[in-house]
Amino acid sequence: MTRYEKPDTWSLKAQKEGYPARSVYKLKEMDEKFRLIPSGARRKAAPAPSKMPSRQGFRVLDLGAAPGSWSLYVLRKLAGAGFLAAADLSPLSRRYDRGLFDGGNFFSLRGDISAPEIREKLVEKGPYRLVLSDAAPPTTGSRQVDTLRSLELAETALGYAESALEKGGCLVVKVFQGGDTAGLLVKIRGLFESGRAFKPAACRSESFETYYVGLGRK
Repeated sequence: MTRYEKPDTWSLKAQKEGYPARSVYKLKEMDEKFRLIPSGARRKAAPAPSKMPSRQGFRVLDLGAAPGSWSLYVLRKLAGAGFLAAADLSPLSRRYDRGLFDGGNFFSLRGDISAPEIREKLVEKGPYRLVLSDAAPPTTGSRQVDTLRSLELAETALGYAESALEKGGCLVVKVFQGGDTAGLLVKIRGLFESGRAFKPAACRSESFETYYVGLGRK
């Protein structure tokens, strides 16, 4: 069993709370910090600020969605409203979804997110208010190679944001630090009102992954 296969505190917590992977807590922390996804419960408790759009028309795109933790988090947060489209080469786990992946406000595709036919189908489901990408390449053990492949995926996600994200929308994309990732952040800051790097607490200490967050599509 490798160190990445061995369950840790975050992985065990995810299983207990009904998510297939620990990655859910990365999105949860970013959502709580940057207020990415409107909550039905929060909206009932108090009126949302004017900058927070109604969840009724809130559309989300989840790239690199498998095994499905981020998709489940979004669907549970939207509580039956809004819309989520998801795509990945691998299938989503059905272990914890309890029918959420069968709902009319969810659409999923299996395929390469860089393929024109996949891109066309996903873009036509937009425009989106939020584009998420936790996509990562199969690691080779070479940091240089892995970083380059990660950057290619992140650039693909940014391309979706450029073409399918509505004004005022947000982007969250995973990158492996190194190479020209700084150049990607410059591009994000050019497309959004603000852009920054953020590493959630649930990231493994030995991992060189981080996330770029773009807020307020220009």
